[in-house]
Amino acid sequence: MTSEPYTDFRSIIINGQLFSEAEIKKHLRKNDFRSDFEKRIFKFIRLWLNGNEYVPANTSGSTGKPKTIRLEKQQMVHSAKATGQYFNLQKGQKALLCLPVEYIAGKMMIIRAIVLGLDLIVVEPTSNPLEHLETEIDFAAMVPLQVENAIRTGLDKIRQLIIGGAPLSNMLEDEILQSSVKCYATYGMTETITHIAIRPLNGDNRQPYFQALDNVRFKQDERACLIVHAPLVTPTDVVTNDVIELISDTSFIWKGRFDNVINTGGVKVFPETIETKIESIVGVPFFIASIPHDELGEQVVLIIEGIPQNHKRLKEDLTSVLSQFETPKKIFFLPEFPRTNSGKIKRKATVDLLP
Repeated sequence: MTSEPYTDFRSIIINGQLFSEAEIKKHLRKNDFRSDFEKRIFKFIRLWLNGNEYVPANTSGSTGKPKTIRLEKQQMVHSAKATGQYFNLQKGQKALLCLPVEYIAGKMMIIRAIVLGLDLIVVEPTSNPLEHLETEIDFAAMVPLQVENAIRTGLDKIRQLIIGGAPLSNMLEDEILQSSVKCYATYGMTETITHIAIRPLNGDNRQPYFQALDNVRFKQDERACLIVHAPLVTPTDVVTNDVIELISDTSFIWKGRFDNVINTGGVKVFPETIETKIESIVGVPFFIASIPHDELGEQVVLIIEGIPQNHKRLKEDLTSVLSQFETPKKIFFLPEFPRTNSGKIKRKATVDLLP
């Protein structure tokens, strides 16, 4: 893939207004912003214009402990162009920014607008970003929690939607199937400068596996975890903690996180797989975890958000769909789960709250 130098991209369209480099600096100097979110956007654009060949970014922990890394601006241009090519994005089309600028997904939506000449429509990153939006959007990115709320308030304002940041539930996928909006699950991380694989969720191209973007290849390590070879966006292969079923060197099925795997009596089970099987039974926020056990090493437990209740019927229903080793040995109720800013449950922090 060819690409102009990152230094060629010095302006951006925001909410229909073209901002030159001089105007961006003027706004920052005058502190002329309608919101703190808008100010953070302009501060990030200033980083893009500062003459350095990289921007700092914080990783989420997909490849180990969270840390701050440097992202090469030229690689960010390659990533933006790969997205533009896959989704056939055209200059002047409207792209929605409704994710925090602190994370790679928010940063890259800004870079796509700069590189592809998109009109960046800015909405505060709330759990329901479409609630008061009247503008028709050509391209947007959301986390699953936002999509769940947007489906109820007008997802059809968007032509193409990518969804990332957390796995999608079966119930949400079923709702997306009924939508006229072209929706795609994405796989990626800060180290790969957002998505490097796409899974269409509805329409004629719907599929169960992630397919690589151009110039991306996959393989597995001895743990069965994904290794990403994407030379245009990262100089070295990225070794992840995501356990996969490798379909080919350009496609895979995601199974779960290696650091979440439970070894119970010598049998390895994936919490994410169990959660998919029982989400319609539980019906409220929950997750599968483990606690120490003298004989099994680890025992599977179910942690539910809400008021404690009689769970005899629940145990019977779980047993009917789960294997012996997958079935939770204990069920815990907690009033409220700790969550990240994007709505993800903090599993370890929640387990630490157990009695």
